[in-house]
Amino acid sequence: MNGHHVGYIRVSTVDQHTDRQLDGLTLDRIFEEKVSGKDRQRPRLQECLTYLRHGDTLHVHSIDRLARNLLDLQQIIDELAGRGVAVRFVKEQLTFDGSGSPMQRLMLQLLGAFAEFERAMIRERQAEGIAAARHQGRHLGAPRALSDDQLAEIRSRPAESAAALAREYGVSRQTIYTIRAGKYSQEAPISLKKRLTKTAP
Repeated sequence: MNGHHVGYIRVSTVDQHTDRQLDGLTLDRIFEEKVSGKDRQRPRLQECLTYLRHGDTLHVHSIDRLARNLLDLQQIIDELAGRGVAVRFVKEQLTFDGSGSPMQRLMLQLLGAFAEFERAMIRERQAEGIAAARHQGRHLGAPRALSDDQLAEIRSRPAESAAALAREYGVSRQTIYTIRAGKYSQEAPISLKKRLTKTAP
């Protein structure tokens, strides 16, 4: 095909880097975004799909960067193939333009199913991490604000364990230590994801 070579780059969070995706390829245009791939309702992906024309080739680092579930993956590729647009996955070394063999189609379905399975496992691990943290009495989400009276009560109970006080007041043990050290100030919200990084197995 003698059309434009277009790149689509995606990472799930703003603190992830996109430098390695499609590195070394000469592309006419790149669409890049930092958003979850749970569905196809992504602003830059939609722009990319609208931009592509007959004869173009869409380059994507890997299958899971384009879609995280098999249905979306098949729909996107089928729609593009129907418009005469090829889709090339660099990592898997697969290209789909509507003229692939049954074996190639099977490979797409298998790899797409693995991407969907991986996302389901990530969600399950996150749920397990939340449950484990709650079971251990750890507070998730934004830290609870404490009143001056509560701060005074905590400081007046130095003999009690930090874990017990943390459960009673709905804060972390570190917060109790900080209060006892006289360095406490109302904390800025800490993201659930960062807390799960510490608590998930």
